[in-house]
Amino acid sequence: MNEHDVTFDAMGSHVRLIIGEPEPDAPPPPTAAERARRFIVDFDRTLSRFRSESELSALNADSRRDVPASGLLRDAVRAGLWAAERSGGLVDPTLVREIEAAGYRESRAGVSAAPLGAALEEAPPRRPASPDPAQRWRQIHVDDTSGRISRPPGIAFDTGGAGKGLAADMVARLLGGYRRVLVDCGGDIRIAGSDARAWPYEIQVEHPLTGERAYVLRLGSGGLATSGINVRILLFPDGSYAHHLLDPASGEPAWTGLIGVTALGASALEAETLSKAALLAGPRGARELLAGSGGLIVHDSGHVELVGRLNVRPRVRLAAVRDEAGVAA
Repeated sequence: MNEHDVTFDAMGSHVRLIIGEPEPDAPPPPTAAERARRFIVDFDRTLSRFRSESELSALNADSRRDVPASGLLRDAVRAGLWAAERSGGLVDPTLVREIEAAGYRESRAGVSAAPLGAALEEAPPRRPASPDPAQRWRQIHVDDTSGRISRPPGIAFDTGGAGKGLAADMVARLLGGYRRVLVDCGGDIRIAGSDARAWPYEIQVEHPLTGERAYVLRLGSGGLATSGINVRILLFPDGSYAHHLLDPASGEPAWTGLIGVTALGASALEAETLSKAALLAGPRGARELLAGSGGLIVHDSGHVELVGRLNVRPRVRLAAVRDEAGVAA
């Protein structure tokens, strides 16, 4: 199968595009890939909280209640609010100050994480995260008619993982003229195209403790995302550890008994939301969240547990074989 496969760095991670055969009148896949690359670079330039000149940083610094916003910023804020609503507040886009206090004021791209095993040994007792009772995200509103975002001054917004999921979905729509498409924005994956259903992509899920293959998925449509605490663990001089997935109720890193979650969804945004919410919810909550769409959870012990449709064994009924006397065997 002839496909154009390109990888580049953006949004603090690796982005990969696999583009299959074009439909009639669609440009060649390399041309489409370059258009998609430029879109993602512009997406990052507009929405990164690590860029002081980004439109998102300007919004967070603006002292006005109502701020003019581009269509892209409005889409990203709307996606973050959707993720908060979908997760019951576990995926909270207003934890910018708390994330910075945990050590993530600057991008960690290219910086090696501290050892996960050592961090787990020093981590506090495990418990599921909870939504912030203040629900600051409910005070943010997007108005497409006026082209503005309104919120009380001082509430900062982080596009975070929801932004990567949104980017993957938007690029997949840009590539609607191709028969088989995979968009991977830092682990948030969207698959599309008529041929992808007939010839699904094989996606390997990495084990957060060992780095080895934990599971292989065959996916012909929709989204997939993995959230884990292994890629951004910090070791502080006092010997304590932190990571970037925070308990909204406390503002502290969440140690829930899970170190990684992979979720399926109708879109990359939904899969990203479910994977993060499931990890924050702990084992029992993760099983409930993933029961409908399916996924896998990795416990602190390293045990991999399949959930939902991934845990459904295929039912095969074999026709009875009869011997010469006509007795079913």
